[in-house]
Amino acid sequence: MPSIQAHHLAAFRRHLQGRERRPATVEKYCREVRAFARGMKPGQVVTKELVLAWKANQARRHAPGTVNGKIAALNAFFDFLHWADCRVKPLRRQRELFRDPGRELDKGDYLRLLCTAKKTENWRLYYLMETLASTGVRVSEVQYITVQSLQAGRVWVEGKGKDRLVLLTAKLCRVLSTYCRQKGITSGPVFVTRTGRPLDRSNIWKELQALCRKAGVEGKRVFPHNFRHLFARAFYSLEKDIAKLADLLGHASVETTRIYIMESGAEHKRQVERLGLIL
Repeated sequence: MPSIQAHHLAAFRRHLQGRERRPATVEKYCREVRAFARGMKPGQVVTKELVLAWKANQARRHAPGTVNGKIAALNAFFDFLHWADCRVKPLRRQRELFRDPGRELDKGDYLRLLCTAKKTENWRLYYLMETLASTGVRVSEVQYITVQSLQAGRVWVEGKGKDRLVLLTAKLCRVLSTYCRQKGITSGPVFVTRTGRPLDRSNIWKELQALCRKAGVEGKRVFPHNFRHLFARAFYSLEKDIAKLADLLGHASVETTRIYIMESGAEHKRQVERLGLIL
C-alpha cells in the first residue's frame, strides 16, 4: 500500500459528502485519518501491521468506545481507497451494565445551570438548555427549531439521515416566542449568533463550559448531548416505555436507547437492598 497523501484525504472528504454523511461525521472521519497520518514517518507506507500497532497504542490510551470510533473512521477510509487488507476489527468490550454518574448531567446540576444563566441574564443559553432538555433533540437539530415551528407547536428535524417529528410543549413555545420578540427574531432559527447564523456545537460547548465555572458544576458532566440523556432518563422514569422513547429520540434500535437510560451502580444497589433478602 502507498502512503497517505493530501489528495487521498481531499477525495475521501468529497466521497463522504457525496454519500450525504452528516457534516460532523465528515469532520470526525477526516480528523481521525489526519491524526493517523501524522503518526507515520515520512514516506512510510500503510500496512496491516502498522495499523495493528496503532490500534494497540490507542487501546492503551483511550476507552474502547473512543478507539472503536477511530477505527470506524480509518476502515471507511481504507474501504474508499480499496485498501481492504489494512482494515482492522474493533475492540471487543463487555456490554456496560451501569452508567458513570461522574459523567452524567443530573437534574440538580441542570437546575443550578439554569439558575446561573438566569442570574447572569444569558437568556439565549438559558432557553437553549430548556429546549435541549425538554425535547431531547440533538445539538445538530437545534437549527430546525424556528419561529415558524413555534407557531405550529411541532418541528420536523433531520438527524443521522432520518426525519422525525418533535412535539414542542405549549409552555416551551410561549417562552421561546417571547424570547424571539425580545431579540427581534421574526423568522428562521430561534438560536442564532450575533451575525444571525445558527449556533453550532462549538459555540454551545464553549458557553456551557463558561457557565459551569460560574455555577460550580463539573465541566466534564456538561456538554450538549448530555441534555438529551437527561431528557431520556426523565421521560423513562415517568413512562417506562422504551419503545416510545426510542421513537422520540429517533433511534433505529432500542439497544441504542438502553445506553441512555442505564442506571448507576448506586441505584442498582439500592434496588437490591430493598429486596430484603439479608436478615
